[in-house]
This record gives sequence, C-alpha cells and structure tokens, in this order.
Amino acid sequence: MVIVSVAQAQVFFLALTRLLALLIHVPVLGGRMVPSLVKVALGLLLTMVMLPWQPLPPSAPAMGAFEMAVAIGREALLGTLAGFGAALTFGALQMAGDLMGIGSGFGAGQLLNPSFEDSGSAMNQFFTLLATLLFLALDGHHAFLLAVQRTFEMVPINQPLPPLSPDHLLRLTGSLIAAGVQMALPVLAAVLLADLTLGLLARVAPQVHVFFLGAPLKVGVGLVALSLSLVALLPLLERLYAGLGEETLRLLGG
Repeated sequence: MVIVSVAQAQVFFLALTRLLALLIHVPVLGGRMVPSLVKVALGLLLTMVMLPWQPLPPSAPAMGAFEMAVAIGREALLGTLAGFGAALTFGALQMAGDLMGIGSGFGAGQLLNPSFEDSGSAMNQFFTLLATLLFLALDGHHAFLLAVQRTFEMVPINQPLPPLSPDHLLRLTGSLIAAGVQMALPVLAAVLLADLTLGLLARVAPQVHVFFLGAPLKVGVGLVALSLSLVALLPLLERLYAGLGEETLRLLGG
C-alpha cells in the first residue's frame, strides 16, 4: 500500500498549477476550443510525466494555508511568464494575418476565431489556421513541451522566482513584431504595386471607376501573392517554432 503524504500532494498540485498556466498560452493545447476537462486531464498527465519524482515521507511537514496560497500564486505567475513567449509567437502570426487582410481588402469582413479568442478577416483566419497546422507538422508542440519540462530544472517547485530582467522581454517582443511584418511584406508589396497601378490608371483614364475595379483586383493580388510567398514563409515559421522553447526559457533567465 502506497501512502502519499500531504506535502507530496501539495507539490504535485503546485506543479499542475504551473503547467496549466503554461498550456493556456498555446491555442492548440489550451485554447478556448479545447474543453476544460481535456485541458485538466492533459495537465494531470503532463505533470505525472514531467515532475521530477522525489517521494516525501508521510511525516514530511505540509505547508499552511497562507504559505500554500502564496506558493500557488508564485507558480501561476511563473507559468504565465514562461508561456508569454508562446503567446508572443502566436501574436506575431495574428499580426501578420491582420496586415495581409487589411492591405488586400479583406478587412471589411470579420470572422470570429475561437481558438485565438479574437476576430479577424478571412485572410487572417486562413493564415493563422495554416500556421497552426504547420506548428503541429513541424513539432512545435514538442519543442514547447520540452521547454516546459526544463522549467522544473531551472526553477524547482516552491522555490523563489529567479531575478527577472525586462531587457530580453523587450528584445523578444521587438523581434517577433519584426517577424510578423516580414511575413506580411510579400502581400503588402503586391497590394502596394496594385494601388500604384490603379493610381496611374486613374490619371490616364479618368472615366474608369478605379474604386470599384480596385476592390476585387486587390483581393486577387493578395491571394496570388500569399500563394507564391508560402515557399518563403515556411523557413521563417520553422525558425520561429524551433526557437519557441528557447525563448520561453530565456524569459526565466535561462
């Protein structure tokens, strides 16, 4: 018969708190579309697999109510901070999709994306869905889970938070914003050329209704530009997903 001490159960619950706080930042693993029971079950399974097993004797002292509440808040803060790198990565993808949609004329129609808990244009929904599928195909979720496991080595359960610096957070935010703009550049450049062409056409042939001609033209140009740029976008997405785990750890000072 195995006797689990109260202190051991408290350590397991603290690890579960950190994992759930991390998972909610990855739409594929903890988005709104994932049922709560599935998220809790996934968190329990990952906690049992990732938590370094250090059995405590039944006589080990348990934490008091106040100390336990402080520890839960600390683990939730640690998980949220570590998962912020994943949130920024997917935010860069959403920004790229928004820029593509607004520039190519899809901004007039907004659709709700429950996975990202946000609304956007049809171009934005297509690009984020494609990026999410590539996240799974390129094993981005595996890299993220490996980084989650390493957080238990960097900051053990119920230990003080490491010294945090905003410098890396600012650099990470700036680099991901630049990556989002870079992904949208082919579509934005094609739409800009279409606008310049329409402007020249309006000066050469004023009788042509450029406004009505330009709306479907920019939609078609945007779709063609996105289709042609997918080959160039794949290596960029691969680098983003490959560095997801490392960026998550660097936010903790690792």
